[in-house]
Amino acid sequence: MKPGQLNQKPASGQKQSAEKVASNRKTPTKSEHQVLTFVAQFINQHGYGPSYREIMAGCGYSTLSAVSLHVDALVHLGYLQKKERGARSLSLTEKAKTPKAVLEVEKQKSASLKTYEKWIVEEVDKKFKEVENEPDQSSLDNLYVLTGALKILGYDAAALSFKSRLSEILDKLEKLNRL
Repeated sequence: MKPGQLNQKPASGQKQSAEKVASNRKTPTKSEHQVLTFVAQFINQHGYGPSYREIMAGCGYSTLSAVSLHVDALVHLGYLQKKERGARSLSLTEKAKTPKAVLEVEKQKSASLKTYEKWIVEEVDKKFKEVENEPDQSSLDNLYVLTGALKILGYDAAALSFKSRLSEILDKLEKLNRL
């Protein structure tokens, strides 16, 4: 034995794996952020840490080993603490409560919101293209609703551009009705 190793226990295989996975990083992965966010919200709501099964259900995992791997990585990164041999023993560290950690979580949310915005604008665009080919009053009414929904969701630029397209479709529909 080397000096300083007298009282060290060998780590379990999974713990070694989590440490190996997390050792090359300083910040959690997207999946680990999801687990960290769930744990933080659960503690905030209930006053105690969630069980691994609650994390599994809340984050949509199909195995406890996936949850365990993410939790162990978060412990290794310094975001979570867990007591040995204790049920519901997860707690947030000060590092997890710092504004930087909160910013990282918010950045992840923001990125997913931008992806969602892009998807919804593309879906509305598809509807516009369908109606532009064969305009009728009922479809036009639906486009007004979709444009209003974009405005309500806070996608003002997209709503404005679709509003101008609505005017063009309305003009086209009026010309067809005159014939």
